[in-house]
Amino acid sequence: MNEKDLEQLRLSLDEKRSSSSSYLEVKERHDSEEPLPSPVSANGPKSKAKLSTAVIIPIWIVLSSSVIIYNNYLYNTLDFKFPVFLVTFHLSFAAIGTRILQRTTNLVDGAKDVHMSQDMFVRSILPIGLLFSASLILSNTAYLYLSVAYIQMLKAFTPVAILLISWTFRIQEPSRKLAVIVLMISCGVALASHGELRFNLIGFITQAAAVAFEASRLVMIQILLQGLKMDPIVSLHYYAPVCALINLAILPFTEGLAPFYELARVGPFVLLSNACVAFALNVSAVFLVGAGGGLVLTLAGVFKDILLITGSVLIFGSVIAPLQVFGYSIALCGLVLYKTAGSK
Repeated sequence: MNEKDLEQLRLSLDEKRSSSSSYLEVKERHDSEEPLPSPVSANGPKSKAKLSTAVIIPIWIVLSSSVIIYNNYLYNTLDFKFPVFLVTFHLSFAAIGTRILQRTTNLVDGAKDVHMSQDMFVRSILPIGLLFSASLILSNTAYLYLSVAYIQMLKAFTPVAILLISWTFRIQEPSRKLAVIVLMISCGVALASHGELRFNLIGFITQAAAVAFEASRLVMIQILLQGLKMDPIVSLHYYAPVCALINLAILPFTEGLAPFYELARVGPFVLLSNACVAFALNVSAVFLVGAGGGLVLTLAGVFKDILLITGSVLIFGSVIAPLQVFGYSIALCGLVLYKTAGSK
């Protein structure tokens, strides 16, 4: 074998070693990237696009708070008391928005990994979509009766509802640690409710029902979509059209044509900007899932709730009693324990 042949053989071996090394590096990175729980689905793949935690968490907090404050402004300041119409408008906007993103960006590329059959749609997407619609409509309706601050306090009961449903259907076994967490959150929310100066029974029942539907939705996602990875924007891609059609079907029986007559008074810009903020929140959730760990996301959520309650007092003049502050503090401690230890 001459020198030229030896040189070609050496280059060929180098290329193979380089290719093998690159494969191992990619595989190591892939194996080390574990998907984090997302606000919409139990299993969410990491987004291809990334933002640093220091950037995306403040953006998510601002958008999440803005959606709630904006909705409350629509309902109670502008007197546009049509939650079914507003939720339907948001979901229709999201259905169109996710499809535009699918054609122009890689944010919805996760939909390619979801093999949606007719059977899966009927047995999984449709029932979860029904629960999602009920949760959204009821949680928005609660703003007609309760303050933003008190609603955020009641939302802390969601983990308790999830655990109770899981225990009832034997999806998860009870433990002493989880029982203590349930007791802490329950006592905290009860104290917050007892201290509420503007308590409204209809609003309380409405928000409690919203929490029950939301908890049922999250449990059903664990059961029906186990092993199926859908990040927040992919989930919205599938659920938004279903929920929009469901809401559109019940709109004539709940609010009728009244919201359409009010559109001229409120103005299209207000509704469009409101829907844009809500959609931007879902997009930010994709980056949020890929940016922070479970504890970071939990603390960000707690901080967001505290800011919302403070903002409710400063912007809308909500009155909070010292007993509520004490009760909600207990509930938040239980919530952090649930997210960091109880859900493991």
